[in-house]
Amino acid sequence: MSQTLVWGDTPLQWRDVVKVARQGTTLALSDSAWQRIAQGREIVGNIVAAGQVAYGINTGLGALCNITLSDDELSQLSRNTLLSHACGVGPSLGKPEVRAILCAAIANYSHGKSGVSVVLVERLLALLNLQITPQVPSQGSVGYLTHMAHISLALMGVGEVEWEGHLMPAQQALERNGLAPFRPGAKEGLSLVNGTPCMTGLACLALDDAERLLDWADITGAMSFEALRGQLAAFDPEVLALKASPGIQRSGERLRRLLMDSAVLNESQGIRTQDALSLRAMPQVHGACRDQFDHAQRQVETELNACTDNPLVLGTPQAWRVISQANPHGESVAMACDVLAIALAELGSIAERRLDRLVNPLVSGLPPFLVAQPGVNSGMMIAQYVAASLCAENRQLAQPAVLDNYVTSGLQEDHLSLGTGSALKLLKLVSNVDHIIAIEYLLAAQALEFHGEARLASGTLHAWRRLRQSVASWQQDRWLAPDIARAVSEIKAHPVDAL
Repeated sequence: MSQTLVWGDTPLQWRDVVKVARQGTTLALSDSAWQRIAQGREIVGNIVAAGQVAYGINTGLGALCNITLSDDELSQLSRNTLLSHACGVGPSLGKPEVRAILCAAIANYSHGKSGVSVVLVERLLALLNLQITPQVPSQGSVGYLTHMAHISLALMGVGEVEWEGHLMPAQQALERNGLAPFRPGAKEGLSLVNGTPCMTGLACLALDDAERLLDWADITGAMSFEALRGQLAAFDPEVLALKASPGIQRSGERLRRLLMDSAVLNESQGIRTQDALSLRAMPQVHGACRDQFDHAQRQVETELNACTDNPLVLGTPQAWRVISQANPHGESVAMACDVLAIALAELGSIAERRLDRLVNPLVSGLPPFLVAQPGVNSGMMIAQYVAASLCAENRQLAQPAVLDNYVTSGLQEDHLSLGTGSALKLLKLVSNVDHIIAIEYLLAAQALEFHGEARLASGTLHAWRRLRQSVASWQQDRWLAPDIARAVSEIKAHPVDAL
């Protein structure tokens, strides 16, 4: 039986989203959250009944905000909003990505400031907990609108969904689960496409990947450091303490722990006065990346706990206000994703420099390209090329999306965050770094074998043994791509704490 998370009474963490989106944890809302949602919907009902003009409740949208609509047009407006905004293009998002977006949307509505109905939020929870996953094109968002529109079509029985491993019409999936198509009411169409759930949900998944990679980079970096007989004095805690960075202290401590009982390093003290920066600067570079991760997770969690709709309904059913503002602008998440992309690109870049040294006999002191019989065997030569190619692509992906700007909606929306694009390219960059770190894992493990298993540090030896359960050592050339894929699977599947 799956675990259930209850949201609504305490601040949410990005890890909560990951549990639901990737691990299949069931999601529920607290009684107080349902009460807030019901009160917000009552306010919307009072506004419609009073005939007071309020943007998005009884007016057109965007540049059409000055057109007032009659009561019988409001539900049709919501339906039309979803149909017209569901115009994304490109490959579909994966199941975890769609589920993460749904989580962030439900978190937004749980505040009760959006004015959506209890039934609507119940239906969104049903999509999550029944594992009904709408098909959502990945491209077309300037920060919001299109992705949630495609998710919302499924509520109305329009479009396609994935359920129990099969693609099928949304109407069919709803019927099989005893659900009738949902008809959105006043304001609900706008609320379903508004806000920052898309970029925030995707950013939560990226944080999950980034946290894992930060720990793995210390492990594969330590393996390379030992194979290249680095000088441990560079990781001296007194020296690193002179830079008051939590990330530097964390990476430095992990590297020392991984390498503390290495006979290879003990015997190599003093063979050179200093190592190349890709080796001796690991605490400083990995640590800087950790510090940027800490900043990014604070920004994402702030947004995850925010009300990001426009307009927002405030007050009580007896004394209410409707405020048109800009909380759907996702600048903070867009910046956080862009900064984290730069950090992870650097994490991959320094790893590529280390693995290049492993295959280069001019600096490694090891057989060329890490094979005992070079010449007839190319060994790990081209694996370094692949890592270099991925680093080059990462330089492109690390260009900030938030600096772009386009004018939409007839000058009404003339500054955009492009935060969804930031999150999507961050996820692509994370996949590239997965492969770079996996290649270092392969090469460093092969290099350590030339020193002899008995002389290795216990920390790096454990990581080496873990890899050898799925990837054999190289004696002569063989098909290398499956080995890289297995190494990627290892760094995705095994918790770092177990290494």
